[in-house]
Amino acid sequence: MDRTSKLLLRKIIIDFVCLLIVSLAVLMFFLFGKPYKRGFFCNDESLMHPYHSSTVTSAMLYVTGLFLPICTMIAGEYLYGRQYSTESSKILFGYTIPPWLWMAYIKVGVFGFGAATTVLVTDVAKYTIGRLRPHFMTLCVPDINCSLPENQFRYIQNFSCTAPGISPKLLKEMRLSFPSGHSSFSAYTMIYLAIYLQLRITWRGSKLLKHMFQLVCIFMAWFTAMSRISDYKHHWSDVLAGSTIGTIVALIVIFCIADLFEERRRSCRVEKQRTGDYEATEAGTQVNNGNANHNR
Repeated sequence: MDRTSKLLLRKIIIDFVCLLIVSLAVLMFFLFGKPYKRGFFCNDESLMHPYHSSTVTSAMLYVTGLFLPICTMIAGEYLYGRQYSTESSKILFGYTIPPWLWMAYIKVGVFGFGAATTVLVTDVAKYTIGRLRPHFMTLCVPDINCSLPENQFRYIQNFSCTAPGISPKLLKEMRLSFPSGHSSFSAYTMIYLAIYLQLRITWRGSKLLKHMFQLVCIFMAWFTAMSRISDYKHHWSDVLAGSTIGTIVALIVIFCIADLFEERRRSCRVEKQRTGDYEATEAGTQVNNGNANHNR
């Protein structure tokens, strides 16, 4: 194996290991995490909402949040690579990796790392705080007589759920209200996609088409966040915190890790250099022609 292939393979392996570590941490929380056992007040009306199914299910969230940006980035890098890319091809095990494919690998890899980081940051807060969801009273039916005067303003920590047929998964989920995972994940994926569209859509046939696509992305994240409140899955502050986490992670990944607009700045510098060289050449040609005419 030549040295170039070794370096390229090492980079790919390290990237996958980093992504795997963060993903495994998320999986450990999902399989073995135990949320903090937070109590409640009997007169807390914010915990007495009815239980509803999710308008935006977890499957819809993760399939759309991953599938749509990844497919968009692959198509975007392919179209960009055919027309504008100045990147050289990579060689791995004697096979040539097209520039657009390598750029797509970088874009998708960084995006995936940011998505896993968003989920991990959210889960750390969820399991550490253990805030009860708005439908807690309906779903749990705690074995506490809240009509008794001594229980009205007492913080109750020792209780058991008496609702028939409630699963251990729901008992765990009802303590994971803060922050909203749907809000953080949708904010990260859709803001990342909206800014990526700003980078790659350069068609000048319409001024508003690109911004229309970006608006759709933002609306998808906004609708997801609002549905968590209307479905009584989260308190409004949970949704606000989740959306803030997703937005901050997206901006950090975009401008500090991926640095999406570095290519554009580099292309502008190359274009300016070419223009300057062309103007210098033209000026030199004119001076030479003028000297030749003068000698005549």
